Amino acid sequence: MSSTDKKKGAAAGGWFKRLFFGGSKVLADEMQAKKDASLDVEEIVSPFKQIVRGFMARRLAVIAMCIVIAMFLIVFIGPLFMPKYYDAYTEVTQKNVPPTMSMLSVPGELKNHIRTIDSYGSFTVGVSDAGKVYVWGTTQIGTTGVNVRDIPEEVKNAKIIYAAAGIDHIVAIDENGKVYCWGHNGLGQYGYFDPKEFPNILSEPDELLNGTIDVNNIRKVTCGYQCSAILMNDGKLYLWGNKNTYQNIEKFMVLDNLVDIDFTLNYVVGLTQDGNSIYTGTRGLYDQYRPNINQKAIPSREYLKGRKIIAIYATSNNVCAELDDGSLCFAGDFSSNSVPMPELHPGEGFVTVCSGTYHYTGLTTEGRVLSWGGDTLNQTQVPKNMTGVSKIYAGAFQSYAVNSNGELVGKWGLKGYIFGTDTYGADIFQRIIQGGRMTMTIGAVAVIISTIIGIIIGCISGYFGGKVDLLLMRVTEIFAAIPFLPFALILSAIMAQSDISENKKIFILMCILGILTWTGLARMVRGQVLVARENEYVTAAKAMGVKEWAIAFKHILPNIVSIIFVTLTLDFATCMLTESGLSYLGFGVTYPRPTWGNMLNGANNATIIKNFWWQWVFTSLFLAITCICINIVGDTLRDVMDPKSDRDK
Repeated sequence: MSSTDKKKGAAAGGWFKRLFFGGSKVLADEMQAKKDASLDVEEIVSPFKQIVRGFMARRLAVIAMCIVIAMFLIVFIGPLFMPKYYDAYTEVTQKNVPPTMSMLSVPGELKNHIRTIDSYGSFTVGVSDAGKVYVWGTTQIGTTGVNVRDIPEEVKNAKIIYAAAGIDHIVAIDENGKVYCWGHNGLGQYGYFDPKEFPNILSEPDELLNGTIDVNNIRKVTCGYQCSAILMNDGKLYLWGNKNTYQNIEKFMVLDNLVDIDFTLNYVVGLTQDGNSIYTGTRGLYDQYRPNINQKAIPSREYLKGRKIIAIYATSNNVCAELDDGSLCFAGDFSSNSVPMPELHPGEGFVTVCSGTYHYTGLTTEGRVLSWGGDTLNQTQVPKNMTGVSKIYAGAFQSYAVNSNGELVGKWGLKGYIFGTDTYGADIFQRIIQGGRMTMTIGAVAVIISTIIGIIIGCISGYFGGKVDLLLMRVTEIFAAIPFLPFALILSAIMAQSDISENKKIFILMCILGILTWTGLARMVRGQVLVARENEYVTAAKAMGVKEWAIAFKHILPNIVSIIFVTLTLDFATCMLTESGLSYLGFGVTYPRPTWGNMLNGANNATIIKNFWWQWVFTSLFLAITCICINIVGDTLRDVMDPKSDRDK
């Protein structure tokens, strides 16, 4: 049988089925046959669903979108979890600290044999019961090339009894009374300095350089910013260091009746045998005391009422005094957010107290460990359920609790900085989050302003044409001809000289960015409207008597909104980069308020680029990744919203 005969037979069979079984059944069978033959039926989907499908089919775009969303969540929700952050925070003892989370990590060999722990800056020194010295934290001293972790061999071979850490050096004393020092030594931290050649340096005493002291007669060993002190039980004081750091240092050289000594950030403080006041050599500095840091200060004589001060403990800007009745009082400056000293139980007193850079930690007669004072870096967050504590030690921003066997039973405070610190000692990670919110806010507001102007000008010009189009396009060309960067720099410089608030300057900056970046969008909208106004639905709207303004903004504009949305996305990244560029050049948002741009301002310093890479690398990555991902999302939206584009291009 030929193929023609087969086709005729199939047609006759189909006719026979329709005759006796009905057309619907036959059609259903035919549809099933087509399905069995794997003939595809095109699915009808909405434009929005088609856009979503097209976007989700592109893996890179999806990843970029997730990154952009994550960035927005980090910079806008992240600050809610940083209640202790403030823009003007500075900390001179934590400047240029590299990324680290080891500042609270006591070496394993020391944990169960602790004799003493001390710190002042970004590193900590500890001594074991066997007299071995350990150093942890950020031990590289700036750009000096000195690393305090490089302990001298003679120190390693000696049995150390005392050790104290300054901002950039360490002092240790062995069992024979030999004094060792190491670390940075450019400003009199240790060693001999000729007073004629270095009048601003108080040289380390010759007795310490070439001899020994009686270890059993040592009362206290302590270090300050760039100074050190050893106080003996008989009142003799060994004091040396940088006079420019502590200008009252020479007033202590004539004293021989001290029973205690310590350092604030700017002053040496001491306690004489009479115990009537805290001695600084400066009248009126610490002559008012308060029972707690949040209470009103009272003149010293009125407060003491015959009681004597038996010990002092100093932070950077205040002093805690222990009285002979077991109570404590405080003198100096306290920030408004300082945590007050917890209330003691009836009959409870302090066994010992120690001080860090801004906080105090005390051990009470009931075995309780209490911390108070500055809490910006969680210095007062004492762990719960600590038992058997017999000794406490305070680092710069850390505290350690030890039992009677020398075993570490608790530690709290600053662990480190995930992205390091900047030139002012502020946490770069926190400033990146705060700066990202400012940068994105400025970019978003600028885009909104430019979009509103561009849409209005573009719609009116494109729809009405003629003289209106001619006038508006000439205005657009005038704005487009303005050299953007020089003009923005000039306006920003004028604002910097004006007596207006920082918030107003930021608002004006947003307006400048918006007003100077609308021309491209206006031209694009005009071109789309010129094409859309020739469509049938526009003619129908005119025939129905719809007002011209309504046709332009209610009928034509919604049909080109997808193109506008894509342009808005791309312009957002551009405005972020522009704001960052202005701030980088010093003409945008100024310090201390952070943006990603002004955080990079220091990157034009060769020293920072070479030695403190973390101060610009992480901020640059956040800015670059965010802008690149926004551009990827915008480009992908442009492709999937254009039905004529090739999906795989």
